[in-house]
Amino acid sequence: MKIDVLTLFPEMFTGVLGSSILKKAQEKQAVTIHVTNFRTFSDNKHQTVDDYPYGGGAGMVLKPQPIFDAVSHLKRQSTISNPRVILLCPQGEVFNQKKAETLSKEEHLIFICGHYEGYDERIRTHIVTDEISIGDYVLTGGELGAMVVIDSVVRLLEKVLGNHVSAKEDSHTTGRLEYPQYTRPADFRGMKVPDILLSGNHQMIEEWRKMQSFLRTYTRRPDLLDLSCLTEEEQYWMKKFKLENGIDLSLIHI
Repeated sequence: MKIDVLTLFPEMFTGVLGSSILKKAQEKQAVTIHVTNFRTFSDNKHQTVDDYPYGGGAGMVLKPQPIFDAVSHLKRQSTISNPRVILLCPQGEVFNQKKAETLSKEEHLIFICGHYEGYDERIRTHIVTDEISIGDYVLTGGELGAMVVIDSVVRLLEKVLGNHVSAKEDSHTTGRLEYPQYTRPADFRGMKVPDILLSGNHQMIEEWRKMQSFLRTYTRRPDLLDLSCLTEEEQYWMKKFKLENGIDLSLIHI
């Protein structure tokens, strides 16, 4: 995969792209990531990229010319005819795991990171294929949003994670939150690992994990569940939980 990022602050990406999984993914040649300052595409001697909004109002608006030209330049260098052009903005589709999985199948992604008050609308309507928001709040610019999306997408690429099962079992990938995880020691200051995880019975452990994943989703993110489509097993777990609703939830590790 090839990823291009257009930003006014390329230095913001240095630490993120040069560390952890993103660094390893590039070393494994699973992805190439280039960060470009789109100010260099400005066609005036002062390299300005923004201007006052027509009709008045607070703040400055990003001009179309530098971004149009930057995207055109990247498309000419692309090995495919129509790379996805992603605009980070609070008006966009709220990012989730399904979107990450969809984007991970693409060959070339171009991220546009805005700043200031907003974008000239012609950027949105003529060159953008996707508008993405990482939540219902406003950031200073699109850089942090782009980092979130890039990290989420790249970790799904083949051979990036050491264990190929890891990404498949992540919260949200299965439509459920992930089950509780434990590591050594088995008894830490009186807080013990559930006996079933020490049993060595892999079938029972798998069953326990499925139940815990469902109950954690049911109690923390019920909006992720379609209660009309639960399996018989999940219906049983839910009924049992309701019957036990008066007990300490920590006893069933929710």
